[in-house]
Amino acid sequence: MSATQRFHEVANDALVKISEQLWPGAKLCLTVYTKGKPGLDIVLKDLGVSFDDVLSTLRRVPMSIDGANTYKRDLCDSITGVMAFGYQNTNPPPEGHWAKRFWDLGRAEGAAREELTAALKLNRENLRACQATIHLCGGFDPAYVNDAQAAMTVADQVLAKYPPLDRAAPGETHD
Repeated sequence: MSATQRFHEVANDALVKISEQLWPGAKLCLTVYTKGKPGLDIVLKDLGVSFDDVLSTLRRVPMSIDGANTYKRDLCDSITGVMAFGYQNTNPPPEGHWAKRFWDLGRAEGAAREELTAALKLNRENLRACQATIHLCGGFDPAYVNDAQAAMTVADQVLAKYPPLDRAAPGETHD
């Protein structure tokens, strides 16, 4: 019998004895891990143990949010992704899903960007029209024309950073 199998038997017997001493409804879970060696991880648990409940229990003990762990990293990656989908107005989660509020945040940012981009385009076009009129009429201060050209260059540089979003209709998803 391997050392791992012996450990499982001893740990299981010990967990049974501990479980018998617990109050009604209490559940027991034992986790053994070796840092950097996930192949050696062992989780022994009572029947009916919910890992969500175990994780919630672990969150109640003093833990730093700054600590590095896969769960937090995966959760943050999920939030970042769903915010990006909201920004692009694609793949909305169903109503009531935990990710919906993050999708809505991303959607609000995407909508604000579209609104600001449209306003900048309108101002840039109006500035171009004014500059063209001044140029055609002559007799105006050339500094104004030069300043207008410089302002349009700035607007063009900013607008080049924000190509139009490839948007699906609300509720529609991209493949």
